[in-house]
Amino acid sequence: MDTVLEVNDVFKHFGAVRAVDGVSFGVRRGTISGLLGRNGAGKTTTLRMVTGVFLPDRGRVELFGGPGPASRDRVAYLPEERGLYRKMKLVEQLLFLAEIKGRSPRAMRPAAERWLRRFELWDKRDVKVEELSKGNQQKLQLAGALLFDPELVILDEPMSGLDPVNVVLVRRLLAELRSEGRTILLSTHMMGEAEKLCEEIVLIHGGRVVLSGALADVKGAGGRKAVHLEFEGDGSFLTAVAGVSGGQVDTNRAELSLAPGADAQEVLAAALPRLAIRRFEVVAPSLEEVFIEAVGGETLAGGRDGEAAAAAPATGGRS
Repeated sequence: MDTVLEVNDVFKHFGAVRAVDGVSFGVRRGTISGLLGRNGAGKTTTLRMVTGVFLPDRGRVELFGGPGPASRDRVAYLPEERGLYRKMKLVEQLLFLAEIKGRSPRAMRPAAERWLRRFELWDKRDVKVEELSKGNQQKLQLAGALLFDPELVILDEPMSGLDPVNVVLVRRLLAELRSEGRTILLSTHMMGEAEKLCEEIVLIHGGRVVLSGALADVKGAGGRKAVHLEFEGDGSFLTAVAGVSGGQVDTNRAELSLAPGADAQEVLAAALPRLAIRRFEVVAPSLEEVFIEAVGGETLAGGRDGEAAAAAPATGGRS
């Protein structure tokens, strides 16, 4: 498969803040790739350089084998910030997007109807945007991004505001788009969601790439293993068991990272006298565990992307 997007050693500063620090990665045609990291890692600024909202201070972005600007009509961009006109009706919003893209609203009406139906919004077509829930506004933005039949779809936190039913709807849609040969670049700090969707990932921390490659390869690097348990009792002692290097213990379940060379059976032996074990499984570490290990134990929590906060806000348009 050929490369649709190539980001080569890009840098971006906002005053004294170096938001993106030599980021490089490629996205192959027909894949779902994840640009991942905690809030403030540099993801949004990287996407804005890809879509032409910002120019890199240094480095190069290529789309479809050439300079970015020449191919941006083949790209859809869903920004994290909502860029909707609150007083417009839903169908008017989509046809307005068509008009500012130089398309005939009349010619684009069938596509607008198709996507409103796909996102279960057709019965609300004459409702004003401001009357929609946050989740339905997010689905409308997705419809607007996909309206023009893009080859590359770039999504910044696409699950924001969606309830579990609509998260599944969007997951299925992204899988369908991939099966049609489209390419998707998904930016998120939700590692569990990325693990369900992505074939290849780029993990960014502090404006730099810390891990990248096929998801299975990243999770399996170094022979790391993890133990997942479900149990009855107080499992708070589990992270102190010999051979456990860290992890998360919740009520009646735990995900534990094992130190190199540790024997998972020793963890089970330590747990059995104190807990009623319902499930014990040795697995590759979760993507979140891999990320936390890569960045030295920092959590994924944080404020809004620091690099974006230092910059002028995006307009919410699609590039």
